[in-house]
Amino acid sequence: MHSSTRRAAGIMTDVHRRFLQLLMTHGVLEEWEVKRLQKHCYKVHDRNATVEKLEDFINNINSVLESLYIEIKKGVTEDDGRPIYALVNLATTSVSKMATDFAENELDLFRKALELIIDSETGFASSTNILNLVDQLKGKKMRKKEAEQVLQKFVQNKWLIEKEGEFTLHGRAILEMEQYIRETYPDSMKICNICHSLLIQGQSCETCGIKMHLPCVAKYFQSNSEPHCPHCNDYWPHEIPEVFDPEKEREAGISKSNRRSLRSRQH
Repeated sequence: MHSSTRRAAGIMTDVHRRFLQLLMTHGVLEEWEVKRLQKHCYKVHDRNATVEKLEDFINNINSVLESLYIEIKKGVTEDDGRPIYALVNLATTSVSKMATDFAENELDLFRKALELIIDSETGFASSTNILNLVDQLKGKKMRKKEAEQVLQKFVQNKWLIEKEGEFTLHGRAILEMEQYIRETYPDSMKICNICHSLLIQGQSCETCGIKMHLPCVAKYFQSNSEPHCPHCNDYWPHEIPEVFDPEKEREAGISKSNRRSLRSRQH
């Protein structure tokens, strides 16, 4: 949810400008990467300054970007609740924003994939179903082999995620395209019962049909041994995922890198 209150205009320093430039290059970053990027920008341009709290730092940039209809937006990944940040163009739909990187028939392939993903119960579309639509694409004809390569390009550019031959939207695409999806697919798009944001993949109540993001399920039922649907109060039959814990993640990352360095010393 975003406040419509206008922010007081901030002041962009070289630190903010470099940060913005690098975020634009990456498209989307996880929170730990954003914090590391912020520290790097301070080190390069103003090493003696106190590193500003990330939320204030980003609010400052957003107050300057507001008049350009651009915003650094925070979200979470749908599968495990990792915080992510992306630079979002509020003035145009993301499909048109992608036009600089992709040809007309490639953009149409993305639209077709998007439609299949939105219409599916699981939030995934199989590569077979997407590739079966290549004959209907606008613009230059595309062979299935080419279409497979274009889908991989969408994955590399963090618009799609591939899991075992099926595709879903990347967190970047959800952050950037929520408004477009709400306007374009009002009858088939799904909303999370807890956070009221767009939902692509999640769990649903078998009785009343409400849907919840996995991270929302994790938080809502966190200390509940007998989970019941927040809408109809029937038993919630799905496995409850764990709440994302950045500290645990950091410790796991450290022990993994320690194991790697130990192995490299042994060889």
